[in-house]
Parts: sequence; C-alpha cells; structure tokens
Amino acid sequence: MRGETRLEEAWGLRDTLVDLRRRIHQRPELGFQEVETAKLVAETLGALGIRIETGVGKTGVVGQLGEGGPIVALRADMDALPISEVNEVPYASQVPGVMHACGHDAHTAILLGAAMLLSRAQLPGRVRFLFQPCEESTDSQGKSGAVRMLDEGAMEGVEAVVALHVDPRLETGQIKAGAGPVCAAADAFRATIVGSGCHGAFPHLGVDPVFVSAQVITAIQGIVARRVDPVESAVITVGAIHGGTAGNVIPPAVQLKGTIRSLGQEVRSELWQDLRRTFEVSRALGGDFQLEIEEGFPILVNEPSIDAIVCQVATDLLGPDSVLPVIPEMGAEDFSILASRAPGAMFFLGVRQADSARPLQLHSPDFDVDESALPIGAALLAETARRYLMEHEQ
Repeated sequence: MRGETRLEEAWGLRDTLVDLRRRIHQRPELGFQEVETAKLVAETLGALGIRIETGVGKTGVVGQLGEGGPIVALRADMDALPISEVNEVPYASQVPGVMHACGHDAHTAILLGAAMLLSRAQLPGRVRFLFQPCEESTDSQGKSGAVRMLDEGAMEGVEAVVALHVDPRLETGQIKAGAGPVCAAADAFRATIVGSGCHGAFPHLGVDPVFVSAQVITAIQGIVARRVDPVESAVITVGAIHGGTAGNVIPPAVQLKGTIRSLGQEVRSELWQDLRRTFEVSRALGGDFQLEIEEGFPILVNEPSIDAIVCQVATDLLGPDSVLPVIPEMGAEDFSILASRAPGAMFFLGVRQADSARPLQLHSPDFDVDESALPIGAALLAETARRYLMEHEQ
C-alpha cells in the first residue's frame, strides 16, 4: 500500500484516536501505576486480533502482529506526571495532581492507531508493539520502564525499534528527524560535604560546610567551562542544596544533588572523573565529602539506516518541506535503553496548531496537543514499520 493511501486511511481513524487519547488524558496514571491505561491498550489490541502480553515490566503491554521475521518494534510510553492541570477542556484530568503533561497519552493513542493500520496489512515479518510504563521516573531500584521491559524480554529478537515524541514547538504536519545523537545521557549525583558544626559567631572553631560547598559548586561550574572541549555538548547542574536549620548555627554537613548531561561517551566519562576531582576541594579546605554518581540513561543515537526510512516515509506522506533536521538536546529519553539493544530511531512530531499564539511547553500545567496530529503519527509509525519489513524481508 502506498504511503499516501496509508495517510488517508489514518485520517479515517481520527475520531477513534481522539476518543482514545481523551480517555487516557482524563485518567492519567503515574509510572508503574498505569493499570487502567494498560487495560485499555490490551482491550484495543485484542479487538484487533493482535496477540498480547500484559504485566511486562510491571504494567507494560506487548502486542505481537505477524509471523516469522524480521521483527521491528514500535514503542510508546504511557505514564503521566505529578502536575495539576489548569486547562479548562472537557477532557481535562480527573485525577487531582496528575496529568499528561508530556504527551504520553498522545503517544499511546498514536501507537494504537498504528496497530489498527498494520492489522489490515500483509506483513512480511512481525511488528512488536511496546506500550511502556514509567518513562518519566524510576522505581526503588533505579530502573525505568524501558529497563524493566528489557529485563523481561520485550526486545528479544527485535532487529529495529522506532518511537516518536510530540513536539509543541513544531506545527502539526511537521516532524524533526536526523541520524546521530539526539538526546543526552543523563546521570545523577548525590554528595555530602562534611564539616564540623559550631556556633555561627565562632566559625573558626569548626569547618563550615556551607562555605566549602560554595567553593565546590563554583568549581563544578568550571568543569564544562574549562575542562570540556568547547565544541562538545555537556552540562552539570546542581539542583538541590540542603544544610542547616538555624541562621546562627553552622551545620555539620550539607547535601547536594545534581544532574550530569552529555552527548558523547568520552565526554561523559571525563565529566565523571572531573566531578570526583572537584569534590576534593572540600578536603583542601579542611572538610571531607562522600560522592555517589548514578549511571542513568545512555545517549540516544538514531541509527542512520532506520532514520533514513523515517525521513523517506515522512517525505512521501507529508512532503519534503515538512521534514526538518533534529538538533541534539540535553534532555534525556529512556528510549535510548531500547535503542542501545537494537538499531533505533526516534523522531519528533509536531502538535502545535499553526494559528496558536505560542508554543506550549512540555511538563507544564497547560500542556495540550493538536489532536489532528494523532492520525499523522499513526500513519508515520505504521508505514515506517511496513517499509522496514519490506526492505528486510527474509
């Protein structure tokens, strides 16, 4: 089936996809709590005759369509955020303090739409639909939904994996795509600067960890400025500082938390090493420290051959002027976990109406999407999967 026909077919699903998206949007669920969302996904896939497995990675759903090989996977995340919605729309969140502020409701509806389209096609292989929980956070063991699904075999045998993410900066009908690094590696650190507490009027009788922390934080900001090649992308942010309870008491310790972002593996290793060296400043000033660096999501790298299929499909369906180059960003995506196990690509789908006064921001309480983008996303995912299978038919 030609791509243009695929898009026409997807437009016929618009009302169905809007209804699915709004049902999910009204009942948002946080990471690893996506019970009702997973139930809706399983029921929808089952009605299409797609083989399903539930409870994968705690609350994930895996659908399987077709026989034999090769196997291409399509992924959508399902979790919401702990944000209170302010939009006054009929489908606003009905769960206090929780909303779909990152478009995962749209991702889920779009992938269900792709499943609908592909269920009507003759496939020279298999499509695996990965409805993933908990992209936005991790569990008590530090594992996100992608890791949990990977641990339970969701990527076994998969030869390529594709995903999309809504982008409110792009108009509906546009996408961004490109080969190479797309999203940064995201690591976390926690540290304690240890001093010795004393009265604020007699600082010479102790070691002030607040003062020491200030020097360490200043030195941290010098890592990217003076230790990293200026043409490389990297950032270290100290996002939390906790210490002391009274203005006239020097506390015994100060806790710091932060994030480390990078777009190159060599730079990533250098940042870890330099961060450890930087905390040695505390010892030079008479204090001490404990530092823990937690490895997070890897760099998301779009594999050129998979990205090329995405771009060609988008060009055929939407026109060449609608395909824009992606600019790597320092945000992170746990899709990188899946894309590190099989060649993968993520593209970004425009969801902003052309006459919108301003682009809405992800993770904001007024975030929403132009629902006309839903069938477009479904057509792009379905046609990308079909063409991959056609090109790699065994």
